[in-house]
Amino acid sequence: MSPSLFSLIEVSLPDDRTRIVLEAPDRTRGPREWSAERLLTAAAQFASLFAELGVVKGDRVALQVEKSPEALAIYLACLRGGFVFLPMNTAYRLDEVDYLVGNAEPALVICDPAAEEGMREIAARHATPHVLTLDTEAQGSLTEASRRVRNIVPPAQLAAHDLAAILYTSGTTGKPKGAMLSQGNLASNGLALRDAWRFTESDVLLHALPTFHAHGLFVACHCALLAGARMIWLGKFDRDLVLKHLPRATTFMGVPTFYTRLLAGDDFNAALVKHMRLFTSGSAPLLAETFEEFRARTGHAILERYGMTETGMNTSNPYDGERRAGTVGFPLPGTEVRVMSDDGRLLGAGEVGGLQVRGPNVFSGYWRMPEKSAEEFAEGGWFKTGDIAMIDADGYVHLVGRAKDLIISGGFNVYPKEIEELIDDMPEVLESAIVGVPHADFGEAGVAVVVLRPGRTLDEAELISRVKAKLANYKVPKRAFFVESLPRNTMGKVQKNLLRDEYRGACKS
Repeated sequence: MSPSLFSLIEVSLPDDRTRIVLEAPDRTRGPREWSAERLLTAAAQFASLFAELGVVKGDRVALQVEKSPEALAIYLACLRGGFVFLPMNTAYRLDEVDYLVGNAEPALVICDPAAEEGMREIAARHATPHVLTLDTEAQGSLTEASRRVRNIVPPAQLAAHDLAAILYTSGTTGKPKGAMLSQGNLASNGLALRDAWRFTESDVLLHALPTFHAHGLFVACHCALLAGARMIWLGKFDRDLVLKHLPRATTFMGVPTFYTRLLAGDDFNAALVKHMRLFTSGSAPLLAETFEEFRARTGHAILERYGMTETGMNTSNPYDGERRAGTVGFPLPGTEVRVMSDDGRLLGAGEVGGLQVRGPNVFSGYWRMPEKSAEEFAEGGWFKTGDIAMIDADGYVHLVGRAKDLIISGGFNVYPKEIEELIDDMPEVLESAIVGVPHADFGEAGVAVVVLRPGRTLDEAELISRVKAKLANYKVPKRAFFVESLPRNTMGKVQKNLLRDEYRGACKS
């Protein structure tokens, strides 16, 4: 029986020093400090409460709450009890949550108090046994109930192959898919990153990422927890708060948007970050201009890496050595990468093709989708990432493009098909196409190109407003354009490459 991820974290937090300082997102309250002991105690109490409710190893626990130490403790409780953690984006609307709950069939859903009524309706539709609310202030909350638990259950006995989390990632067609991540997947990747990025108990991570996302939860938190490092938690990225806390930190992880916003003011300078040892960037491509401007301004070269929901992190620019702008570095220890042609040939240095990865970090497949899972793997356990890449003569991996037209906006994946289906259902619309175009702040943003039905009218503001009512804000197109027809090839497929070229400057102003 290999050590579980929880046991690895538990032994990395051996004392009672402050490990988390949460700065209230609205800045109306002072910071709350959590020690290692408090975090582990809360995790044990939550796990025991869930067990009292009848949740058993392998059951799913879904969570849609704002960022807090309590939310992190719930995640650790799931690791401790062998429950399968299902984080949900706090921006998801009820229709989006309804599908995830119906598909994952959790035994327990935890939400913010304001969302309780809608969540109970969803739970009733799908026969979800329990709905609890997490309110860190009020009496009678989940936190209070956990403190009244009579018997603390011991940690579950877990193996590397045991399921630890399901993260939903949409495809360009169909509904979202649940990537199944095991204890071994998460532990191996966390340890590899901790060592590759030289995290120690002396570090202080300034954490401004969301924790419903793999970047904020698995990459950032695992590095800190497995090293016994401290964290300063911001409820979200707030430029003023980041500048305030940087002097107390040693490391910072962000998406490209964070770095462009930091560079937007002269108050972000070399003196402010002279004590920092590491800045990393991921979840979206970092523009070479941003990399060079950051280095010129601060003297720090941002370390860019590459991963995905299904695999965790695959590659990283080196901690020691040249961090090359426009590349995502080398495979992490234990992870292999290769570039393949469409006809299955292994490609050499400088050749462009489909990127495949293999290693203990790679997921086992999609939840309840065995046929789709099998399609995504090549012989020998190689996962077909869907990304187009090139490995140069020095071994650096370059991401050239993305298959399936995925858009990454502000670090979040945006899948055109989901938005196109919503727009196409509008009575005025004949058909639509969503394409990603450059955006100075978000890296990439969606643009809707729409064909209206004869005699019908619809303006840009109304279309965007309707989409906004149904989908999370990061999925909403920034612009909408109306055309007589969409460009197609001889097979009738919409030529999105032409649309991307035509509307490339649509979001520059």
